[in-house]
Amino acid sequence: MTTALQNFNKTFITLSIGLLFSISSYAACPPHLEKIFCDLCGCTTSSGSSGFGTLNNVSFIGLRYIHQSYESRDGIFVNSPTSKENFNTYQIWSKVPLSKKFSINAMVPFQDLSRKRNTGSEHISGLGDVTVIGWYQHVFYEKPEGYKVIFENKVPTGHQLNFGLGVKLPTGEFEEELTDRINPGFQVGTGSVDVLASVSHTYSKNKLGINTLATYYFKTENKNEYRFGNQFSVSSNAYYNIPFTKSALSPFLGLSADVYDSIEQFNEQLVDTDGYIFNGSIGTEYKFDQFVLGASYTLPIVQDLFGGDVESQNKFLLYANFVLN
Repeated sequence: MTTALQNFNKTFITLSIGLLFSISSYAACPPHLEKIFCDLCGCTTSSGSSGFGTLNNVSFIGLRYIHQSYESRDGIFVNSPTSKENFNTYQIWSKVPLSKKFSINAMVPFQDLSRKRNTGSEHISGLGDVTVIGWYQHVFYEKPEGYKVIFENKVPTGHQLNFGLGVKLPTGEFEEELTDRINPGFQVGTGSVDVLASVSHTYSKNKLGINTLATYYFKTENKNEYRFGNQFSVSSNAYYNIPFTKSALSPFLGLSADVYDSIEQFNEQLVDTDGYIFNGSIGTEYKFDQFVLGASYTLPIVQDLFGGDVESQNKFLLYANFVLN
């Protein structure tokens, strides 16, 4: 029965990921919609990343707060000892254009992690892993009658592709002794240099919009011969823009999925360290003058992390940005 349920869950996640990509062909999203996907940093220590930008794709510098909570169970029984874990991430993040087609994102996180167990509590904090990612933007234009290109009067179709390539630096401290806990993701940093490859598709029409983005994380081994498993993340966020005289409100709904490969140590895979999670989220963004305020709340729909021993409970984030242009 357990095996059948696990197979069903894996099939559900696979179909859901395909559905997320399919949605982008039928809904609408402005070309400026960046992803707000849910990266399970509690199990991969990805600096609490929940996306590379906001609903308003302008140059900015801002502050972002991310809270994630987990429950880990040390045993196979219902009454086995558990620990409550809280991951708080405080980020300085920014987006700066290098040209009309190229831009760069940077995120500098400070991690504050705590957990409570029957035998006591534990707390670690410090600078996390800094992430930098560059983006190339390609906008699709309508072909005029006769397929003659008129560069002065090109009309956007609403479709846009963005390609990103980045790196996560080992600026956060990695403590090997913490890997013996139920959730080895209870770390300030991974101690490794990881590579990120992303692609996103947006389509916009009127006030409605949707964005689909996929990212693959190539994890490397750190100096302790410990390597977190590679990760694939995909998300779709749909929103509706409500304009006012000097401001705008954009409520949105989102779906996201994350799939994790097994952790390796000394070139051997560790048992029950892979998994997946499928989330639903709701949020809103408010823009006025040169300021952007945003918030979102995320709940898991189905998950299987670390053999079921780690359970994601909820996540919320807040951000405040100052627009540079």
